Amino acid sequence: MAPDAAADAVDERWMRHAFALADHAEHAYDEIPVGAVLVGADGQPLGEGWNRNIADHDPSAHAEIVAMREAGRRSGNHRLVGSTLYVTLEPCAMCAMALVHARVARLVFGAADPKTGACGSVFDLVADPRHNHRVQVRGGVLGEEAARRLTNYFRAKRGRPPL
Repeated sequence: MAPDAAADAVDERWMRHAFALADHAEHAYDEIPVGAVLVGADGQPLGEGWNRNIADHDPSAHAEIVAMREAGRRSGNHRLVGSTLYVTLEPCAMCAMALVHARVARLVFGAADPKTGACGSVFDLVADPRHNHRVQVRGGVLGEEAARRLTNYFRAKRGRPPL
């Protein structure tokens, strides 16, 4: 397997794990199905999460933040240097800046967010040269599937059939 193909396979594997977390958010908590897993430079998971805004009554409890909080507690450090965050939906501004502050090395997301995406769609906060850290971004990993999952969640909320 070529190096790029091997890297793609790793990204897809972790994105599928993030999908499972998103499914858990939807089915166990009726949350918007977004899942995230933070993987260390050694390839081991450091933290994971799903949207918990509704369940926790916490507007900051996005999947990315939940995963980074867990990783920080587990590692005993607020800096998550060398890590990669896999998330099913492009992060918003709050989450994008948390990635910068935590010094996450790489972001891999599924669906782009044309309304509030802050990692290349509406804004590109993680690449802004004014910050003291930039995050490498790879978007669109299993993006069609990620977008379809979110679309179907909202269609179900409106009583419409899935796509």
